[in-house]
Amino acid sequence: MDNITELSSKIKLDQVPTRLYRPESELELASLTRCEKIYTKIVETPSEGAADVAADIARQITRNVREKGRCVIGLGAGRAALDVYDELVKLYFADKVTFANVVAFNMSELGLGNVREDSQSTISRLYERLFRKVDIDPNNIHTFDPSATKENVHKLCKIYETTIDEYGGLDVVICQLTKTGGLAFNDPGSSSSSSCRLVLLSNETRQRIAESYQCEIAPDTAVTLGMSNLLSARKFYAVAWGEESIDAVYNCIEGKISDLYPASFLQMHRDVKLTIDLEAATRLTRINFPWKVTSCNWTPQLVRRAIVWLSQHTGKPVLKLTNKDYNDNGLSELVTVFGSAYDVNIKIFNDLQHTITGWPGGKPNADDSSRPERALPYPKRVLVFSPHPDDAVVSMGGTLRRLVQQGHDVHVVFQTSGDITVADEDLERTLMLNSMLSDHYGYPQERRRVVAQSIIDGIKAKKPGDPDNAEMRFMKGRILTCESIMGCMYMGVRRDHIHELALPFYESNPYGRGKVTDADVLLIKKIIENVKPHQIFFADDLSDPYGTHMRATNALLLAIDELKEADFMQECRMWMYRGQWGTWDIDHIEMAVPMSPEEFTYKVNGVLKHQSQIHDAPFRDPGDGQLSWQKTIDRNKDTADLYASLGLATYEAMEAFVQYHPER
Repeated sequence: MDNITELSSKIKLDQVPTRLYRPESELELASLTRCEKIYTKIVETPSEGAADVAADIARQITRNVREKGRCVIGLGAGRAALDVYDELVKLYFADKVTFANVVAFNMSELGLGNVREDSQSTISRLYERLFRKVDIDPNNIHTFDPSATKENVHKLCKIYETTIDEYGGLDVVICQLTKTGGLAFNDPGSSSSSSCRLVLLSNETRQRIAESYQCEIAPDTAVTLGMSNLLSARKFYAVAWGEESIDAVYNCIEGKISDLYPASFLQMHRDVKLTIDLEAATRLTRINFPWKVTSCNWTPQLVRRAIVWLSQHTGKPVLKLTNKDYNDNGLSELVTVFGSAYDVNIKIFNDLQHTITGWPGGKPNADDSSRPERALPYPKRVLVFSPHPDDAVVSMGGTLRRLVQQGHDVHVVFQTSGDITVADEDLERTLMLNSMLSDHYGYPQERRRVVAQSIIDGIKAKKPGDPDNAEMRFMKGRILTCESIMGCMYMGVRRDHIHELALPFYESNPYGRGKVTDADVLLIKKIIENVKPHQIFFADDLSDPYGTHMRATNALLLAIDELKEADFMQECRMWMYRGQWGTWDIDHIEMAVPMSPEEFTYKVNGVLKHQSQIHDAPFRDPGDGQLSWQKTIDRNKDTADLYASLGLATYEAMEAFVQYHPER
């Protein structure tokens, strides 16, 4: 279970033909990549990508040392780059590479005056993940002067650049492409001629730092090598994983060169390799619109995607598309396959219409041949898994209520406590309330005061990057859990059908470093075996900041994989939902549950039960300041609007689902 992304990544693999990202010949590659302006390698998983880049760098180090006695490397400290360093360490222990003649330069540093032991220091990350584990000479490790101040930082930056020049410049750079399209701390607005300098960090970058370094407050400045320094490197490796990188990857590779996406300047570099996983590649033409660059195997999903694209491109509902529309937009092949535009239109319109259902558990005593869910058995036993306690209501609250109203036996499972999503202010407010109640009713005081004081002291002593103590974590978890219980009960779920698992991977480390183990899988298996569900709903929006969704989902998929041959699992359908951190493309949607204005308002009121998440939760969208629940509400409305624009029925909002099929 070391590779926690393995099972969840297969979901994407099932949707993308291998030939689109692993072509069989150079000629086919040239055709597929005609819209791409940077050499890009698409891999199936981040672990595969990290291993591939590490192998390249190891070869580069060996070549440079052989030819000129050393290799000068610039190192970024983003999460994706750290994955590469982990693989480099493996190669070192396998005697595939040595760092004895490597000279390393830290590419950026947070704030001013940071030292290696600082928990918010990029150089400390490099020591932790790479330098301390390999045979690099400490004298060959260079970073920004920790004595830097605002008064002398410009002078020290010039000295740093001079030091790089004295070593003959950078031979290799390894850097993560940020989700804003930046490199190091060259945020949008950085010019190609920018040099080593002090930068004021944007709110979005500070949010990213807060998430990455596990702190509520991030520094507002950083020192970074400029784009001119990075572009002068002889070989440039950039990496990007996951859905959060989709827009940056597209604009860097296929967009115009612009300082709005500083990584797009890599289009001018002579020797660059960008390695991305399938999730990050989603918007690239060869993945998203393959008919524009190659002949296609017209699967039902791809046909639907093409027609939806054509409808949006022409501004016409599906049933109004003409033969000319198909011919003018490179889709004449579809007309040939189906016979006429009318035939294609009718097929796709019916396919889309059949995804819409007000009966997410199946409609009893009805013809279910064209419905997404079967009529029998009725009622069904339903298990809804929620990575954080609020995910079920926020992401599929309308469906949850509909299932209860239609008589199904619905259980909700909180996989973790979600404590890190609760702000310190909510904790202090709850402590204040408890203190007032205790004083008013004369509750026993001493133990309460000891615990309360420990929490208060913990809050006061916290520094950026410090984790909560055990008492703080427990109480924050109780705050969100109680709110989520109320949210589920508001949707009609019985209190004794709401379960808490407290999966060990999260309890041990909620910041995305906890490993999924047999202990996690066993807890999930037990509840599945106890309920013996006919339906399972679980989250597939895997790009939350700390990886809780990914780990919770992988633990569930591992449990399903172990149980899939059981008799009751043969009759169980599994549905994936998104909401908090992503949305389904319409060509993948297999069930869309509509909501009227009144039903949608009821869902929103259920979401508002989670008061700790409504106004001051730690995580907001850096771009527009919205909280994740607000994004979900907008996505529900956008899905309904998209269906309406295609000429289907108009609803206030929709929740969408895709069926999961375990490998058998």
